[in-house]
Amino acid sequence: MVLSDEKKCPRSYGINEGENARSNFEPAEPPSWQFWKRRRYVVATMAFFGFFNVYTLRVNLSIAVVAMTQNRFETLENGTKISLGPEFEWSNELQGYILSSFFYGYMATQLLGGYLSAKLGGKIIFVGGVTVTALLTVITPWLAYTHVYLLIGVRIIEGIFEGVTYPCIHAIWARWAPPLERSRLATIAFSGSYAGTVVGMPACAYLANAFGWPSIFYFWGIVALIWCALWMTIVANSPEEDKKISKRELDYILGSMENSSNKKVDIPWRQILCSAPVWAIVISHFSENWGFYTMLTQLPKYLKDIHDYDLGKSGFLSGLPYLVMAIMMQWAGQWADWFRVKGILTTTQVRKIFNCTGFVTQTIFMMGAAFWSDRIGTVFCLSLAVGLGAFAWAGFSVNHLDIAPQYASIIMGIGNTFATLPGIISPILSGYIVSKPPEIHEWQTVFYISAGIYLVGAILYGSMASGELQPWAMVPNEENNKEKLGFENKTFNSQDEDL
Repeated sequence: MVLSDEKKCPRSYGINEGENARSNFEPAEPPSWQFWKRRRYVVATMAFFGFFNVYTLRVNLSIAVVAMTQNRFETLENGTKISLGPEFEWSNELQGYILSSFFYGYMATQLLGGYLSAKLGGKIIFVGGVTVTALLTVITPWLAYTHVYLLIGVRIIEGIFEGVTYPCIHAIWARWAPPLERSRLATIAFSGSYAGTVVGMPACAYLANAFGWPSIFYFWGIVALIWCALWMTIVANSPEEDKKISKRELDYILGSMENSSNKKVDIPWRQILCSAPVWAIVISHFSENWGFYTMLTQLPKYLKDIHDYDLGKSGFLSGLPYLVMAIMMQWAGQWADWFRVKGILTTTQVRKIFNCTGFVTQTIFMMGAAFWSDRIGTVFCLSLAVGLGAFAWAGFSVNHLDIAPQYASIIMGIGNTFATLPGIISPILSGYIVSKPPEIHEWQTVFYISAGIYLVGAILYGSMASGELQPWAMVPNEENNKEKLGFENKTFNSQDEDL
């Protein structure tokens, strides 16, 4: 069916795309490589760079703390090198508390961010969180020189404001992402986190070596503030508010939505908290983040302690797992949607297969890193142990939009609250497990714990998850709309595969 210019598609269709449904829309759009002419992909691209900045602001301290606590040397005129000692004499335990402090604040605002985004829209909440974090990052060196507790305090505050960013993005996708494009749009945005880690770690190492560790915070704080200005200029809160969107794209997005995400509805808190599919998402998010945050905060230290890599090499190698993740996430999102568009797998099957495959392979390679003591083999295993999590992200991270689109930001807030605990617990636990001088068997214990948590996550998600719209998430009269439109018997136009 070709939409006329006079009549806009209805906004609520009750799509069940997982059961071999096909759309009858025929959005004549530019080729896929001209993403700048498709506003929903412009939003995804800007969100990619938003998460890029979120993670450069987050990982900067993981590299900076190595430079701040490593032994310094001065070369005299006669060529003699004398030791000056570290600039900050912090114990492993104190470093663990410093690195984990961000997540205390981060955990506190997950649910609040999801709630505010559901009510107000995600655009302002998202940019507000990044702006405040960037401003605080710029003043971090001064606070570190003043007192370590001020450094811990500012990291907690940064976490509070950055904590709203992940829940916000699902509020944006609830308005912008057609059902059969959710995986690819969401993974485009989320992959910015790993691209930020890939670029951020070696860049931070270079900045520390070339200009001193304070330059890390000045540089990335300013870059993030520039993105904030661009986000406010380019991105609209919803397709209806976007002045540059084409009529065809607007009709396609609004007509393909299975729920009216802008409709004012009461939040069914009890049903959400008692839902097995919701807890499957929460458990998976926790499991994925345990390994991710362990490597994010500890990998530079591990490479320096065990394999004696200098700061520059450890910064580069620490970014490799996230390079694998960023690349694989693009493919994972495309494949997940392809299986659904072709009707090969239902949405539930796609989410379970992708999620559990990711976790099981991560378990295998994390164990491989524990047993393979060779420096090249260890880096290889850790790169795949983190990078193959991209398949899990094509499962649980999009699942919120499958089971309850209008409450997706709230469910993301709940999930990310629990998923922040690894960021708090893991660095502290690693600090206590790994002594000075460090021993290889202590790091192996760290890897064993991560592998075990991945495996538990795979088992529980495989038994509890669902890709179907939950009864408590249906908007009023949704079933009547289904029958009226006869949507289940329609077929997608072949052009939809090029979206």
